[in-house]
Amino acid sequence: MALVTTAEVCDANPQLILSGELRALHPTFQIYGRRQVFSGPVVTLKVFEDNVLVREFLEERGNGRVLVVDGGGSMRCAILGGNPVVQAQNNGWAGIIVNGCIRDVDEINGCDIGVRALAAHPVKASKKGIGEKHVPINIAGTRICDGDWLYADTDGILVSKTELSV
Repeated sequence: MALVTTAEVCDANPQLILSGELRALHPTFQIYGRRQVFSGPVVTLKVFEDNVLVREFLEERGNGRVLVVDGGGSMRCAILGGNPVVQAQNNGWAGIIVNGCIRDVDEINGCDIGVRALAAHPVKASKKGIGEKHVPINIAGTRICDGDWLYADTDGILVSKTELSV
């Protein structure tokens, strides 16, 4: 999807929007990282104020995937920081979506990866290792499942059951 915008995808697929197969996340996310346009198959994770499982995922080979983290929308601490984002960049992740906060924004903005989050927060997360991997999550008004496809650019974020082309 490198040269196709999310707006063009929406314009070319009105039937998928009507059927719910193509969904747009509510526009609540801030844009971080050097890669403003990214897409890939989704891996889901549900945590709350704990980043152990986030780090574990990003230590794996990304193979162009997008990690979508439901952090419960917490604004009390950051569940993603600069070191895991550098690791994600080096391991080939296309992007990371965080329904929660991040920190080390300057470091993240220097990385060639796409990151979306609600806000920045200086307090670090706990390290209990509690959460659920590969489960359906609901963020920004949208249900997202492992294996869905995510498309992000400066206009917004789309999720589809299948890989799309225009």
